[in-house]
Amino acid sequence: MDNNKFYITTPIYYPSGNWHIGHCYTTVVCDALARFNRMLKKDVFFLTGTDEHGQKIEKKASEQGLSPIEFINPLVDGLKEIWKELDISYDKFIRTTDDYHVEAVQSIFKQLYDKGEIYKSEYEGWYCTPCESFWTESQLVDGKCPDCGRPVQKGKEESYFFRLSKYADRILKLYEDNPEFLQPKSRVNEMVNNFIKPGLQDLCVSRTTINWGIPVTFDEKHTVYVWVDALTNYITALGYGTSHDELYKKYWPADVQMVGKEIVRFHTIIWPAILMALGVEMPKKVYGHGWLLIGGDKLSKSKGEKIKTEITDPKELVDRYGCDALRYFLLREIPFGNDGVYTNESLLKRINGDLSNDLGNLVSRTTAMINQYFGGVLPYYTELTALDKEVIDLLNGTLAKVKEQIELIDVPTALSEIFKLIQRANKYIDETEPWKISKDEAMRDRLKTVMYVLSECIRVSAILLKPFITKAPDKILAFYGIDGEKEITFDNAYFGVLKEGISVTKATPVFPRIDVNKEIAEIEKMMAERAKANKKEEKKEEKKEEKPVEQISIDEFFKTQLKVAIVKTCEDVEKSNKLYKLTLDLGDEERTVASGLKKYYKPEELIGKKVILVANLKPAKLCGVVSEGMILCAEHGDKVVLISPESDMPAGSVVG
Repeated sequence: MDNNKFYITTPIYYPSGNWHIGHCYTTVVCDALARFNRMLKKDVFFLTGTDEHGQKIEKKASEQGLSPIEFINPLVDGLKEIWKELDISYDKFIRTTDDYHVEAVQSIFKQLYDKGEIYKSEYEGWYCTPCESFWTESQLVDGKCPDCGRPVQKGKEESYFFRLSKYADRILKLYEDNPEFLQPKSRVNEMVNNFIKPGLQDLCVSRTTINWGIPVTFDEKHTVYVWVDALTNYITALGYGTSHDELYKKYWPADVQMVGKEIVRFHTIIWPAILMALGVEMPKKVYGHGWLLIGGDKLSKSKGEKIKTEITDPKELVDRYGCDALRYFLLREIPFGNDGVYTNESLLKRINGDLSNDLGNLVSRTTAMINQYFGGVLPYYTELTALDKEVIDLLNGTLAKVKEQIELIDVPTALSEIFKLIQRANKYIDETEPWKISKDEAMRDRLKTVMYVLSECIRVSAILLKPFITKAPDKILAFYGIDGEKEITFDNAYFGVLKEGISVTKATPVFPRIDVNKEIAEIEKMMAERAKANKKEEKKEEKKEEKPVEQISIDEFFKTQLKVAIVKTCEDVEKSNKLYKLTLDLGDEERTVASGLKKYYKPEELIGKKVILVANLKPAKLCGVVSEGMILCAEHGDKVVLISPESDMPAGSVVG
């Protein structure tokens, strides 16, 4: 087995569009682990993506008059934009609508069916649409979904079932023989006591009442259950089951599969059972982290709760405080494996405390003193005292301590080890008092040593922070003339690398200090104004009444003359950003029509198209074009489509 490779996955995300910092937590942690392992010179593959099938999406798309893929595409683009804002360095982004994934899932389903692991029967039980989860009567809590607390629906339909029950003993043995498989340890007890010991039941793995899913190839009225579709992405993304399976052979099994605690059941019971049935090796570790809480309430994808007093939009937080600040908070504040709490105040205090006071001040004070005492030229150390050696020993040992915590997937403690060095360096300034020894020429060599030791503390801290906060380390090293993109490496994370005589720039603030009280007051005012505006909008909607449709007689309707026409030419109307000038063929004549289709169609999409024309409208002049009729379209929200004859009809045919 190749110990130099590192394959890490996030769960794939349901594209709700209501992205909040709770969604970002898992991905930021995985990104930090991926970046750290890259700096260890491992061959890293970092996978994330979106889970795009299922009843929820089908329903929401229908409500908006869109196809599911039309509904999903902009939401996926929005998620990718957030990952860009947070500097997420994924190697592959999988969508479960990708053709290769669909084909691989169909192949896996057929393979399991051929092996007798899947059989046809009838499902009758409880289903939670928001969680896409099946539940037995005994698993419900007060008659509701045990995960999200929302109502469930009882259903009965023909389904295919996976023989999950036969794998209970093998899954227990997996936990026993591989104590590192499921972390933290508390999750093991939860799976065993809540799910395995009460008795695993065979899993419904197809639906006939949902169209938006992957069709079962040998029984196309069935679609594959969304969780089987989603879980297999971890191997289909690598080319499993295809002739292009080089990535699968190289990276599987996964080293770490990171998931929220609410989906541990799927990843440590259902997923291992599917892999066992396929004869595929288990992932090395599944880590079920806690939730990000806002004032004690879970930021829930299913509940859709919004906390009015806190900013939870990741893009807004990055715009306001920067990518590094949000990444650092998520990685440092939340005790890994447990729930963590987010408030505006806790974020601001982390920025001010660790990033501004500790890191920022160390960089500002040191570079300012080098410029004041040595004209911006770095001196070299001479004789080292016991105090210097204590600081240097801490510096030289920090990488090993950080690495140890990363191997335990304890990112907050890894960061605390780095900040022990930063805080020790700040204390070292107070202990050596450079402002005093600078006044004594006989202490000149001592001052040189102090400046050099501090500079090395800064350089090594910046290197160690690079996997976690990705922008500031480069900025810090640039004050010492170091190109962070080229020269940051763990090979240099020890004392004595900086060269004497390099130019040192006086630092600008890396993390400007924030007036917490003023900022919180401003946020609360802003959020109150938003809430007020939302209420006004809601009241407007409530007051809106549909105007009664004016009824016309059949005689009045027959006054309208509708004809089939063919678009011969399409030109821009110079004075308008909405209108096209169309030439229409009606068989025995041609008409010119000005039509507001520019936003919805390109000229080449219109030419040759058959349309329905209101042929007996009075001509009207629009932006200099005399329009001789009107083309019929259907409109829903922002979507506009032309109405065309269902089958081929000659130009000039009367519609009626």
